[in-house]
Amino acid sequence: MIKGNLPLAPNAASGVEAFMRGTVLRGLLSPLALLLASCGSSATGDSAGARSPTAVSRAAMPFTLTEVATFDEPWAMALVPGSGVVLVTERKGTIKGFEPNGRVIFVTGVPAVDYGGQGGLGDIAFLQSETATHLTPRTIYLSWVEAGADDTRGAVVGRGRMVCEEHQTCDIRDLRVIWRQAPKVTGRCHFSHRLAFSPDGQHLFVSSGDRMKMTPAQDMGGNLGKIVRLLLDGTPAPDNPFAARGGGVAPQIWTLGHRNILSLHFDAQGRLWALEHGPRGGDELNLIKPGQNCGWPVVSNGDHYDGRAIPRHPTRSDFAGPATSWNPVIAPGGMIFYRGSQFPEWRGQALIAAMKPAALVRVAIDGEGAREVARYPMVNRIRAIAQAPDGSILLLEDGKNNPSAKLLRLSRAAR
Repeated sequence: MIKGNLPLAPNAASGVEAFMRGTVLRGLLSPLALLLASCGSSATGDSAGARSPTAVSRAAMPFTLTEVATFDEPWAMALVPGSGVVLVTERKGTIKGFEPNGRVIFVTGVPAVDYGGQGGLGDIAFLQSETATHLTPRTIYLSWVEAGADDTRGAVVGRGRMVCEEHQTCDIRDLRVIWRQAPKVTGRCHFSHRLAFSPDGQHLFVSSGDRMKMTPAQDMGGNLGKIVRLLLDGTPAPDNPFAARGGGVAPQIWTLGHRNILSLHFDAQGRLWALEHGPRGGDELNLIKPGQNCGWPVVSNGDHYDGRAIPRHPTRSDFAGPATSWNPVIAPGGMIFYRGSQFPEWRGQALIAAMKPAALVRVAIDGEGAREVARYPMVNRIRAIAQAPDGSILLLEDGKNNPSAKLLRLSRAAR
């Protein structure tokens, strides 16, 4: 077993999921059945996938996988800067995690969420500038889904303070909503609500899904189907590309024409990339540039679920095409650009959590283009990914049809 820096002590008295010390998961990389997505295949772009020709055989895997913890319907995770603490959001409205010494952390003060379909508690993020050691009070950002009138709902982003004064407990205080999806609409899918801070720490980017309504992605008066760029207090950045246009155009818009973005991440050059679920086929990795229109629902590299064709990206040069796309889909979750030491040959590449077929997908970046170079099959859908301080990789399983979703540590295999 490769020992990482994130051990986990059991806490049987807690009454929550059993937390186990890491054990290498035997048979983890066996074949698996394809699983449907939260709102059904028509909601997520999770059409039946095919095994990639780049899939790596089990014997060739360059790593070991160690079980760290289990969670109930996890959705996102974040490492608290400077502390070594990992926190995981669970969609029903809870946050749990652990310290490097194995102590389990429970977080109170989590907002009530509108749970169901793809809705619930979403992303979690911390300012990298607040790197004081251990769990000193710091700013926390959360996204979640809130209910509206007449069976409508939408995602929101809140900002508060996380204070850790009690043993094994942190509390979120003064949490205030700083951004809302608008308008609120019916349905329980395509919220997106991923968070990313700019490398200079001055701006917050939020992905806002089209809520399965499609046409709002091209409507400049709302923020559905957009990436928005905000100041840290949630107000639109004054130098956004459409901020001075007026005439009812939402000044927060950074890019438009998106379907369902489930990852926003900056590379080492400071460029923003987005992973987006297509319809039946056409999952996309996009290099995001201010003011661009990515074309949904006018163009796509996939088709509608009723079989109607959608014009492909190359037919419309006025829209920004993807760096790469997948058909059959990979149903992407989170993504990182690897910067660690355990896998030096992976540095600068995108590592993608894939849900259908379940896998870790490795993508090389070639200028403004991208290409898949390897795919490592997993037993269960992978929802989120993060890099640990020691260069190992944390993989968070999806909770769909998986009551004990695992947090796994991927470490360099002994040679």
